[in-house]
Parts: sequence; C-alpha cells; structure tokens
Amino acid sequence: MPYYKYIAESSEGKKIKGVIQASEESEVVQKLREEGLVLLDLKETKKGIVKNIVRGKIKLEDLASFSRQLATILQSGIPLVEGLGILSQQVTNPAFKKIISNIQKEIKEGLAFSDSLKKYPNVFSELYINMVKAGEASGLLDEILDRLANYLERTVQLQHRIKSSLMYPIVVVLMAIGITAFLMVKVIPTFKEIFEMLEAKLPLPTRILIKISEFFKNSFIFILMGLGIGVFIFLQGLKNPKFKKIVDANVLKIPVFGDLSKKIAIAKFSRTLATLIKSGVSILQSLEIVAKTSGNKIIEEAVLKARESIKEGEFLAAPLEKTQIFPPLVVRMIAVGEKTGKLEFMLSKIADFYDEEVSTTVSNLMSLIEPIIIGFLGIVIGGIVVSLFLPILKITQLVAR
Repeated sequence: MPYYKYIAESSEGKKIKGVIQASEESEVVQKLREEGLVLLDLKETKKGIVKNIVRGKIKLEDLASFSRQLATILQSGIPLVEGLGILSQQVTNPAFKKIISNIQKEIKEGLAFSDSLKKYPNVFSELYINMVKAGEASGLLDEILDRLANYLERTVQLQHRIKSSLMYPIVVVLMAIGITAFLMVKVIPTFKEIFEMLEAKLPLPTRILIKISEFFKNSFIFILMGLGIGVFIFLQGLKNPKFKKIVDANVLKIPVFGDLSKKIAIAKFSRTLATLIKSGVSILQSLEIVAKTSGNKIIEEAVLKARESIKEGEFLAAPLEKTQIFPPLVVRMIAVGEKTGKLEFMLSKIADFYDEEVSTTVSNLMSLIEPIIIGFLGIVIGGIVVSLFLPILKITQLVAR
C-alpha cells in the first residue's frame, strides 16, 4: 500500500503533520476523520515509515523516566523539540540518547511525534504510539505522557515485585543443581576409586549412586547440549502461533502458577485498557492493542472475540463473560463501569486489586516453595552423603569386630 504525507488540523486548531499508509486517498480522509482531524493537505510519498533497528537494550525504567521527564517539560511550557533536545543530553543510555536525537531531528523536518516513534517498534509499543497520537490530536500530549509514565511505572513496580520474590528460590535451586553436579562429576568418582582399592562389597544405595555418577560424568556434555538444543527449539516454537497457543493454554492449567499467570494477565489487561480509554483512544482500537500486548494467546483471542461482539453493538462485559477467562468479579465491575459511565475508573480499580493479588500470591508461593526446596536439598544431598559413607561405616564395623 502507498504512503501519504498529510497536514491536518485538530479540533483545537493545532496543525499536525504525519505519514500514513492507506490503499487510497479516501481511506486517509476517513482515518483522520475518525481521529477527529480535518485534512488540510495530502500528498502521496514513496518514503514510508522505515523501522530502525536499535542496537542496545532500552529498559522499561528508561522509557518510564523519559515519559515522566518529557511530560514535566511540556507542562512547563517548553516546546517538544526543545524538550527532546534537553532529554537527549541527560539520558545516559547511548542507544536511547541516539533515538531521542533522531526523533528530535525528524520532528524538526515536519514528521509527527507519533510517526517518528513508529520507526522504533522494539522501543515504543503500539500502546505508546497510539496514546501519543491521541495526545497530538487532542492537544493534551503532556497529560497523555503523564498517564503513560504512571502506567509504565506501575508495570515496572509489578515486575520488580515478582522478580525480587523469585530471586531467592531461583538462586537456591541453581546452587543446589551446581552442588549436586559437582558431587556427581568430581566427588563420587574419587570415592569410587577408594572403594575399589578396599575391594569391599558395596551396599545397594552406594552402587546405584556410583552408576548414576558414571552416567553423568560420561554424558555431562551431551546433557548440556541436549538442554541447550531443547531450549532453542522451544523458543523457536513459541514464534509459531499454533504452538504458542498450546503452550499458553497449558500454562493457565498449571496449579497455582496458572492462576498467577491469569492474575498477571488480568492486571495488565485492566491497566492497559483503562489508560487507553482515558487517553481518548476508541474502545475497538484499545481492545486490539490490549489483545496484542496481553502476552498470552488464549487471552488475546478472548479479547479479540469480545471486540467483534462490541462491533455488533454489545457492551464489553457480556462478551468477556462468554470467554470464561475473566472471573465474575472482573465482569461485574466492568458492567457497573459501563452503566455508570466510569469504565476507566473501574478498570483501574480492577488493576490495583489484581496487582495486590499478584503480590500476595507470589509471597505465599515463595513461603511454600522455600521449605520444599530445603526438604529437596536435604533428601538429595543428604542421600548422596549417606550413600557415600555407608561402605565406610560397614568397614569400620567389620574392623571393630
């Protein structure tokens, strides 16, 4: 499809420039009209929105900080171009610094802020771009950036809670695996040589342990290679929509962890949808963005089905209930929000509730996992130690007689 360069005017009289892809000029007019813009000038251009690959990781914390600072700068009355220039000097991440400088340059050349962001899809999500576009159309870009900053900061906080809670058990499990591997590959073979020198008949647990040790020692490299290949195949398989759907469906069925995944998804769904609706993005477009950012194929399909029902004139609560993914509490709160005209408020409350639910579930899960890990370590490492010392105890008893 061709690209069109346009100049449009918002309802507040602000001129907006940008590039849009459409099959024909009438489609461009329709799209701009849906965004509340009046077309002033339109030209077809061969230069579309070229996506740039960013070398260097841009953390979510960096994006949240950028949004907060830019919102504050705009609220202070400083123009967007000047504000981006200030931020490009303050940002410490070299990759992000270059992106901000490029965006500043493109805006100076007449490209809209949202269109410039489209060039960096691995940094600025579809949600971010559409909210900025809504801010440009309404003339409330500073408020929209402030909401984006709040949304990103909440997301970062939730991620940090989950990561900090999982850090301890992950470290303990990795240490346990490392210690067990060391015992199997290095320590047990040494004891085997000692037992062979003594020429004593070994107890059954010791013989089994030595056999397992020999298998690990001879196959250690192949086991590591097999695990690496398995992980690579699995990650590649996740790129296939059908395989990802099967994985996501099974993840939701896992006891405890499945419930936790659903709570995280519902919190993200509610927070994202509330932020988009409050920023003036249409409900249909908001649901499409929310579905893409859900992270779970089953929930994505459920949201898209709800979107199709809304197209046909239904409210949001009823089609969400039909999917049987969303709990009754969520459906009822959304129904109340629709009836009272405070849908974004109710969605924010749902998001807050499920953020707390996720934190509580993770804390309870860690309290449960900790004694299980300790018990597992005691059984495995204790079993290895006992099996190694059984022959020594037996020989000591024979000598004592």
